[in-house]
Amino acid sequence: MELEEAIRTRRTHKAYGSDPLSRPELEELLELARWVPNHNLTNPWRFRVLGPEALGRLREAAGPEAAAKLSRAPTLVVASATLCGDPVQDEEDLHAAACAVYAILLGAHARGLAGYWRTPEVLRTDSGRAAVGLAEDERVLGLIHLGLPREAKRPPERWSPERYVTFLP
Repeated sequence: MELEEAIRTRRTHKAYGSDPLSRPELEELLELARWVPNHNLTNPWRFRVLGPEALGRLREAAGPEAAAKLSRAPTLVVASATLCGDPVQDEEDLHAAACAVYAILLGAHARGLAGYWRTPEVLRTDSGRAAVGLAEDERVLGLIHLGLPREAKRPPERWSPERYVTFLP
């Protein structure tokens, strides 16, 4: 798949097949993060692939109503960025880590997989952070859902560039 096609055709999926990604598939996708540009080569991104025990702890922390959404995809990855306390570096590291998540989503799409990047409330709670082992110096970027798609997705309406691009003299 060509890069521009991947960017234009990647969609958020909420319905997945039941088979989880294999460890080699996950390692290939997560390896893409190291190629994302980041100032001072801090490599701030961190990924935690949730196994059954970690997922159980996260579901318990989420509560019954929110836990159902944690069962949508067969593979879940918590994405975070480590922060150093310097406001400028932290901002740059957050942006780099977000780019790493997008690289993983594009890589998944190029392999025929579905993805969903969401930011569940449970990962902003102390019990949710503890459930997945997030350190004090980490900022959660979200939860990446991965798996085989169960349905085709149509593209939503998008703004034309004239609405968001300004050419300055």
